[in-house]
Amino acid sequence: MPPPKIIRVLILLTVPLFLFLVIQIFRHPFRRSTSGVDTKAVEEFRDPNLDPTGEPDEPLWRATDDYRPDNPNSPRINATLLSLVRNEELEGILQSMRDLERTWNHKFNYPWLFINDVEFTAEFKKRTQAETKAKCRYETIPKEDWEMPGWINPSLYQESTKVLKENNVQYSDMLSYHQMCRWNSGFFYRHPALLDMKYYWRVEPKVHFFCDIDYDVFRWMSDHNKTYGFTINIYDSAESIPTLWPETIKFLSAHPEYIHQNNAMGWLTDGSRRPDKHIKAHGYSTCHFWSNFEIADLEFWRSEKYQDYFDHLDRAGGFFYERWGDAPVHSIALGLFEDKSRIHWYVHISYPYAFFTSIE
Repeated sequence: MPPPKIIRVLILLTVPLFLFLVIQIFRHPFRRSTSGVDTKAVEEFRDPNLDPTGEPDEPLWRATDDYRPDNPNSPRINATLLSLVRNEELEGILQSMRDLERTWNHKFNYPWLFINDVEFTAEFKKRTQAETKAKCRYETIPKEDWEMPGWINPSLYQESTKVLKENNVQYSDMLSYHQMCRWNSGFFYRHPALLDMKYYWRVEPKVHFFCDIDYDVFRWMSDHNKTYGFTINIYDSAESIPTLWPETIKFLSAHPEYIHQNNAMGWLTDGSRRPDKHIKAHGYSTCHFWSNFEIADLEFWRSEKYQDYFDHLDRAGGFFYERWGDAPVHSIALGLFEDKSRIHWYVHISYPYAFFTSIE
């Protein structure tokens, strides 16, 4: 028995209405509310990880027999692999060395420089040197560069760490972590063992390098006039650096001449993608290069503009009263004082660290 006429009419009306709604949904997909956000910037953003990955532009220096470790006339330039590491992190740094030696350094034989706040053990020296044909050096940090400076109030530091811990700021109650961040921000490049070096590649314990790298990265930095190379660019914990950007603004008001004409101020102050972090950090996006991987020109850190900036921050006390890391400090300085075209993303170097990775 056919359906009543009224049912047939409803069906005829419903089908085109349904099709119309489907078309509208696909033409205008649902968007989450972006009140207070620069929607144009968000919609125009395209993930650069979608782009094809390959080696950077020529010229590229390839491995030849000239790079053998005993060749005094090798094409190697004044550069080193650099690791701030402790004796108890031996297994972790051996893992990192094996990966980087296998994928890159066994071809180019750049030296390794290990730095510690105490003397390295004989076992540490023996086992690390066994992982490479290149020369290894072992140095300690001068006591005055590592200890808490005299202008920091120990009682205020203790109270500050309690507040940071209540706000779930990681490592905030570890004095050694504060010391490490300060040293990596303003002292490592002044260590006597680095004075004859121009470039360094920072290597942390327990990291991996999965893909072969078939050219001399230090030569590439020099040939292409690059200052800084990174792999991972992420947002920081705003709770760890609430006064870093206000102190930076104070410094810039006194030294506007240090700001480079082709700076990355837009990247540093973007509030469209993480507005909550932008607000908590008082105008700083918190976006930064994750400095556990960095290949850089030491001359930038040795410059007057960077040294003046670090000295200002150091006196402000945020390395201890807050938990300012070397990553945001390095990133802000680069974004303000350097030509942004001299900052390079090593997108083809697959570098995972913890739960972040640069792998495509």
